Amino acid sequence: MTRRSNSGPIGVWAEMQRQQQRQQEAQLRARAQQQREQERQQRAYERDMARQDRERQAAYRRHQEADAQRRTEELDARVEALSGLLAAGSRAPAFGTAALGRSERLQPFDPGPLARPVAMPDPLRYQAEGGWGRANRRAQQEAQTRYARDLAAAQSAEAERQRQLAGYRQQYDRWAAGELADVRRHNAGVAHLVAGLRTGDQDAVVEYFSAALYASTAWPEGLPRQASAAYDPGARQLVLNWELPRYEVVPETKSVRYMPTADRYKETARPATQRRALYRDLLAQCVLLALRELFAADESGALESVELNGFVDDHDPATGREAQIFLAAVTATRGAFAALDLERLSAVDCLVDGFHGRLSARPELLTAVRPGRLPDDVGGAPTAGPVPLGDEEPDLHAMDPIAFEALVAELFRAMGMQAVTTQRSNDGGVDVDAFDPAPIRGGTIIVQVKRYRHTVPPTAVRDLYGTVQHAGANKGVLVTTSRFGPSSHTFAHGKPLELVSGEQLVELLHHHGLRGRLGSANPPPAPAPEPAPDHNVLGVSWSGEVALDVCALVCQGGTVLSDDHFVFYNNPRTPDGAVAAVPPSAPDKAALRVAFDALPGHADRLVLATAIDPTVNPDADLAGFARAGIRLLDASAAELGRLEVSDGRAGETALVLGSFRRRAGGDWDFVMGGKGYEGGLEALIRDYGIDVS
Repeated sequence: MTRRSNSGPIGVWAEMQRQQQRQQEAQLRARAQQQREQERQQRAYERDMARQDRERQAAYRRHQEADAQRRTEELDARVEALSGLLAAGSRAPAFGTAALGRSERLQPFDPGPLARPVAMPDPLRYQAEGGWGRANRRAQQEAQTRYARDLAAAQSAEAERQRQLAGYRQQYDRWAAGELADVRRHNAGVAHLVAGLRTGDQDAVVEYFSAALYASTAWPEGLPRQASAAYDPGARQLVLNWELPRYEVVPETKSVRYMPTADRYKETARPATQRRALYRDLLAQCVLLALRELFAADESGALESVELNGFVDDHDPATGREAQIFLAAVTATRGAFAALDLERLSAVDCLVDGFHGRLSARPELLTAVRPGRLPDDVGGAPTAGPVPLGDEEPDLHAMDPIAFEALVAELFRAMGMQAVTTQRSNDGGVDVDAFDPAPIRGGTIIVQVKRYRHTVPPTAVRDLYGTVQHAGANKGVLVTTSRFGPSSHTFAHGKPLELVSGEQLVELLHHHGLRGRLGSANPPPAPAPEPAPDHNVLGVSWSGEVALDVCALVCQGGTVLSDDHFVFYNNPRTPDGAVAAVPPSAPDKAALRVAFDALPGHADRLVLATAIDPTVNPDADLAGFARAGIRLLDASAAELGRLEVSDGRAGETALVLGSFRRRAGGDWDFVMGGKGYEGGLEALIRDYGIDVS
């Protein structure tokens, strides 16, 4: 029997077929493994995404629940403060005549940088540089020349420093003398007031105790302090009408809860019976706290009793007209009040049962009570609000907000307009309603009053504009005791808005025969400035008659340092004075003074720009801005060179002229601009980080 060999062609072919099959099977297994791995990774990714989604949802839910808890805690804290008003207020320090006096200790003389003598150049440094004593005669002469020049400059700067120091000292001495005289006049007025308290002078008593109520630290923010009073010297009784808070002061909401299924907050209303009880108790506390403040401030024994009528300003339900609605009335003697423990008593029981006073049974419905004796029933005219001592002008910063609004309304009336103050809630953002009867330019004017010490935020100006549009008024006026930043002025530009700063307000008051000041009647002189560094003047000229505003932005990179570092028509200088607008000299049409060495150390760019003035040429563009240039002048107005800038283009209303950029060695190079904006100055400065929305 013979045996066949597999080494022939058929065997080779069969082996190749087997190897090919094994390779295909291996590839199939690899693809299957790869697919399983991909599926595993996909499942792991989906599980990870699901986990992250659950974590995000859990974090979001925790955040919402925490926010709801915070709002609930704020409501609880507010109710607790209202419930404990009398107990907390009774621990506040009592007002006294000592609080009316002013110290004769003045701000000491502070020459600031002028106190530092100018450093003289060190000859040893020049000797080292020039090689004094060496054979190089030329180097010696150059070093000696530099030393002599620098010494003369330093001596001149020192002489200028001493001159400025002497002048500033004289200015301080004049201010100190005037301030001391003013303080002594004020204290003499206080002494006269104290003497009037001892003798029972009606005006002195009313003035002093009105000041005690307005200056009290026992009242939290948000509660009214309007009062009118009269004094009966025969009975040694103060008769007082005292404003009480309205029903809205008690929160309508009791708690806030987050509902995750609906993704919204649910507010739980405070039970009506609880809210009414809280409000009635608060009114009683306010009456007793006012009595406490009056008796505690009575150092001279002028008060034997106080008759107080508590009212709210609201619409009378019977007539629908604005009226004073009396919700409480009480008469308290000094002896009876001194026996009270204000931290433990029940305010309602004390007022109604202890003093047999009257308290509205349903004050939330404005159910009135019969008032007792009114200030008008006492001989002599009643006094409303705090009265300034002597002939001193009232400080607008310290004035009661209601009195300040009334003063602004009086100013508008003095200017020939009709003006009334609005009610102090639900006024729609209007403090004074005014009407200008002048034809063409007159009409309805909405006035908002901001008694601020810091710069008014731009949001207040935008809110006023919204109110003007909503009410359909002809104009909006924002009056403040402080000032406005560039963002506010830029937003108001070209709109029916007018911004009145504190300085302008004082000028208007004095011009129309009214009184008012900002802060101290004699403010100290401003701190002495550094001796003025060398500066340059940048004179800008162009052809054409189009009205343009030239401005500058002090920047770090592409962002302005602050709103105050944007120099334009309503902000003529930076806070440090390094950049300021100055009157131009021919042939220039605009000019800026720049002290490059005085610019902030982190500023690396000074951007120059121009824009159409929309109030003069509302329909113009920069097509007429041609053959423009910048003259670089030194401090003596000598021309150092000319800088070319790009012409304007049709359709554009603002243009970057160029920028000075600080190099590594401290030098400044000019780079020509050319970027234009169709949206005017607002669009340009928005590019540099100023919010004008």
